[in-house]
Amino acid sequence: MFDHVTFILFLTILATSVMAASAAIQAVRYKFDYFGAVFLSVITAVGGGSLRDVLIGISPVFWLNDQIYLLTAIPVGIITFFLTKKIDFATGSKLKLLSLFDAVGLALFTLIGVKIAQNNDLSILVSIILGCITGIGGGLLRDMLCGETPIVLKKDIYATLSIVGGALYLGLAAYFPDKVSIVIAFLFIALTRAYFVLYWPVNMANKE
Repeated sequence: MFDHVTFILFLTILATSVMAASAAIQAVRYKFDYFGAVFLSVITAVGGGSLRDVLIGISPVFWLNDQIYLLTAIPVGIITFFLTKKIDFATGSKLKLLSLFDAVGLALFTLIGVKIAQNNDLSILVSIILGCITGIGGGLLRDMLCGETPIVLKKDIYATLSIVGGALYLGLAAYFPDKVSIVIAFLFIALTRAYFVLYWPVNMANKE
């Protein structure tokens, strides 16, 4: 059974992988080369957590202390980039796939951000805000580097889900085991976001 530290490490590596993959798909959509895809993958994977660490005053930021995050983001970005280029997707499918990866990354990084804020004895409100920053930061940087209006600034529930999910986790954690609370909050954020991507495509343009 994972101890607490190992569990958070596992979640962070998983979140890093998912966000790196989402960035590589975005890189294919915008016809980046493999170097551009790797750069975008790394920025997306560590961006939100880096903003969180800077705000909390953690120095150096997490990925400078432990290179496992770079060693995860780089190969995942390369593999996803080349796989996405080879697969013949239907119109609009790359964007939906990106958004589904993003849903998982949003959920994982939001909860990681809340946990780290709590571990630094910050208030509930600040923990929820830092969870949101961790959750949306990487995707925001990815979209900006691609010249897109970040999804968080559009008519979408992206940031709202992060805030509600972070608050849900903290509420559940007061009554249930921590891992149970994380799983429930993760499923709420990821599945709700995925539902809106698949069935309420407010921003699902057909751009490939």
